[in-house]
Amino acid sequence: MNDSELKNLVSAAFADRALLKVGSHADAVRETLAKLDAGELRVAHKGPNGWSVNGWVKEAILLYFATQPMQVMELQPFQFHDKVPLKKNLEAAGVRVVPPGTVRYGSFLEKGVVVMPGYVNIGAWVGSGTMVDTWATVGSCAQVGRNVHLSGGVGLGGVLEPPSASPVIIEDGAFIGSRCVVVEGVVVEEEAVLGAGVVLTASTPIVDVTGATEVVTKGRVPARSVVIPGMRPKRFAAGEYLTPCALIIGQRTASTDKKTSLNQALRDFGVSV
Repeated sequence: MNDSELKNLVSAAFADRALLKVGSHADAVRETLAKLDAGELRVAHKGPNGWSVNGWVKEAILLYFATQPMQVMELQPFQFHDKVPLKKNLEAAGVRVVPPGTVRYGSFLEKGVVVMPGYVNIGAWVGSGTMVDTWATVGSCAQVGRNVHLSGGVGLGGVLEPPSASPVIIEDGAFIGSRCVVVEGVVVEEEAVLGAGVVLTASTPIVDVTGATEVVTKGRVPARSVVIPGMRPKRFAAGEYLTPCALIIGQRTASTDKKTSLNQALRDFGVSV
């Protein structure tokens, strides 16, 4: 089936789950997942006007859980009991997964990705040259670009519902420091650096303090920004308290190559990673 046919069958079944009993609808769900696993489809893609979400692909993921039975999977010495199998043919794909790293079926990893003992969930897309370091988590449908480093303990949140919701997006060349958390569809643009412990939600103030006057945005870290955790005072009925924010304290140097630029950013601004 072509993508248009798949979309029509999947969306109809998402609106009426009884249609999953009809072979063509269930087949469309499974074929969509197979295309996700092979990298022929993505949950989101970047076009001239920015990122767009393929909501029907997320619908297929949700329906896949409904069509799959629970089963025991033996991978000695490990045993799993789940509906979604692990990704296969890693050697042929040119992907390195270090035990006990886990990559779920329905995710796609380009050649050259390294997954230490971390986790990549269904619907995620990870670009070539990217490192998913120890205990880092790439949540369901998260989109991670090429030559990204997700340091130890990084958590990229999964965004499955509603299907129209934008996933977490980490663009090419970004460096995400240890124990950072990025959730709720936040976008980290190309070559940005998040220092250790930065937490970004859809409502987290992202404060650019590099000029004479602060500039506050939410939901998006501009390209090549260097970001550290911060706190801002906020008044409540019980008094004034400090609440989390993220501070943009500088920019990576655009004129240098990625490696030099990253090292220089870390030296110049003393960012912990």
